[in-house]
Parts: sequence; C-alpha cells; structure tokens
Amino acid sequence: MADLATRTASPASPPAGAACQIVTGNREIRLVATGDWTIARLNAVDGELRALGRGPINADLAIIDFSGITRFDTSSATVFDRMIRVFEERGLRVELEGLSEPQRRLLDKITAYGRPEPSKPTPVPLYLQIADHIGATTREIGDEARGMLGFIGTVVLAFGRTLVRPRRFRFVPFVHHMEKSGFDALPLVCLLTFLIGAVVAQQGAVQLRQFGAEVFTVNLIAIIFLREVGLLLTAIIVAGRSGSAFTAEIGSMKMREEIDAMRALGLDPVDMLVIPRVAALCVTLPLLTFVADLMGLIGGGVVVYFMLDMSPGVYMSRVQEAVDFWTIAVGLIKAPFMASVIALVGCRAGLSVTGSAESVGAMTTRSVVRSIFLVIILDALFAMFFTAVGV
Repeated sequence: MADLATRTASPASPPAGAACQIVTGNREIRLVATGDWTIARLNAVDGELRALGRGPINADLAIIDFSGITRFDTSSATVFDRMIRVFEERGLRVELEGLSEPQRRLLDKITAYGRPEPSKPTPVPLYLQIADHIGATTREIGDEARGMLGFIGTVVLAFGRTLVRPRRFRFVPFVHHMEKSGFDALPLVCLLTFLIGAVVAQQGAVQLRQFGAEVFTVNLIAIIFLREVGLLLTAIIVAGRSGSAFTAEIGSMKMREEIDAMRALGLDPVDMLVIPRVAALCVTLPLLTFVADLMGLIGGGVVVYFMLDMSPGVYMSRVQEAVDFWTIAVGLIKAPFMASVIALVGCRAGLSVTGSAESVGAMTTRSVVRSIFLVIILDALFAMFFTAVGV
C-alpha cells in the first residue's frame, strides 16, 4: 500500500496488554489488534479508539485485523461493535480479518443483542412541569431578595462611613451622574409628560362632558399628575434610561476586570461606583418629578384651553383650588425612595456581570425590568399608606 502513515494506540502497560496499531493509507484505515483484550486491559486503548471515532476520518474502507488477539471477552466485543457502528455511521465499509469462530460468535451476539435500544424520554405530566417551574421561580426570587438585602446593607454601611468621613465622598462623579441622569433626561421627560398631560385632559374632558362636569377636568389633571402619574412616568423613564446605563457601565468595568483592579489597589467599588450614582439619582429624580408635574399641567392646560375655552387665569385658579400642600408633597416624598431602588438595582446588576458581553446585555435587560416592577410595587404601597393615613 502506497503512502502509508502508521501510529500506535497502546496503553502504558505490560506487553501482554491490549494494543491496537492504526495504519492509515489512501482512503483506507486498518486497525491491527494484538495482545490480551480483556476488561482489565482495555481502559487506555478504549480511550484511544473513542478519540479515533470522534476525529476526522478520511477513508472509505475500514479493516479490523483480529489475528493478533490472544484473549477476547465480552467487553472487547462491545468495544469492537461500537467501532464498527461508528465507521458505518460515517459511511465507511467495514471488513473483518483474522476473526476466529469463537470471536465471530461472540461479536455476532453483541451485534444482535448488545446494542442498546434508543431510550425514549418519560413524559412528565403537565402539573409536575408547572410545579417545577413555580418552585424554581420561587427559589430564584428568594435568592435574589436575599442578595438584594445584603447589597442594601453593604450600601448603607458605605453611606455611614461616608457620613463619618465626608472626604470619602467622590464629589466629581456625583456631579457627573447628576448631569447624565438628570439634566440629559430633561428633554425626554418634558416631552412625554406634556403629551401624557394633554391626553389625560382630552380623554377626561370627553368623559366628563357626558355628565356636564367638564370643569372638573382640571381637578382630574392636577390630582392625577401631582400624586401619581408625574412621578411614576418619570421613574419609569429614568429606570429605562439611567438604570440601564448604570448596569452597562459597571458591567463593562467588571468584564474588563477594572473592579478587580480597584480591589487590588485597596479601593472599595461600593464607595467608588455605587454611592455617587445612588446619591445623584436621589437628588435628580425629585427635581425631574417637579418638572414633569409642571409639564403635565401645561399639557393639560393647552387641551383645556382649546376644548373647554378656559383661559389660563381660570385654569390656574382651578388648579390652586384642587391642589393643597400634601397633593404635591405626596409625589415628591416618594421620589427619593424610587430613585434609591432604581440605582441600587442597576448597580447590583452591573456588579453581578460574569465577564462576557452576553452577560452585560442580559443583566441590563434584567435590571430595567426589575426596576420598573419594583417602582410600580413601591408606588402602590405608598398609595395604600397615604390613603390609610388620610393624606
């Protein structure tokens, strides 16, 4: 045979052990088995044959030579049967040489009865699948709640250290994040709240006109925006805009091992990254909420002016009659709490990034969803609390 390449697959064992010489040539592969092919001798050579079956095979014919085998048992027959099946599945024609009659009978038995039947997965009842999903989700929620509580405790301790030593506070990043999360978000917040105020006024006027109570459209706009909609809409915008930015920024630093470098230099990532962002958002969200309330009232006033022919002076007097101090204060009191939730969720998601770009994207999406969910839950709890205390 021309251009033959020969290699030997044999374990580091005594000469009597199982060995298999593998000879490859032009579109042909030959396996020459020698030695004691019993279960005690097969471990290493079996690994070599498995590797051969997984690797590339550039051949059309496979020849297995049994003439050098001194002992042959069921385990050996199973190994050869597996190799025959691998060769056949990959399109090779298999020929067996030097096979004795006892070896042939044993190999035929393995071929006929030893091949495992394809296993069919046992169908899981639907109620068990639902119960498993509920249990896994509950456990995940519990782990996340426990981790979030621990992170909140870490941030509170860091705030305490900053209050004791004000020099620890990073003022420049604080101002930078105020600009990014507050001033840069102002155009979007103003536009959306103006349009939502106009829509609420238009729909309210249409419905109240059926009862001849169009004048109470002003009360509807003022109370809804100052107590609920202005803050909630602003918090959702900030969660989608600034909360995701916090996660992406910190997650990118985690992926590039910059946070590990901070710890190596003796710097606390919570002091360096989390505290300035939380403080900045706690300051800017109440300011954005105040601006959003004004824009919502202006949007509603424009619609009232054109639909109800109400002058700006009358509109302002009606707003003053409908609104008291607590109507404005309720919305502004909730703002720092929602800002803290958004910033903490975003920062913790960034610190939880595992080190890949896919992880950054997944944690960014997760932080936005969780922030919006927690903001709505927090708003509902505050609404029930203020209703219970009569505010």
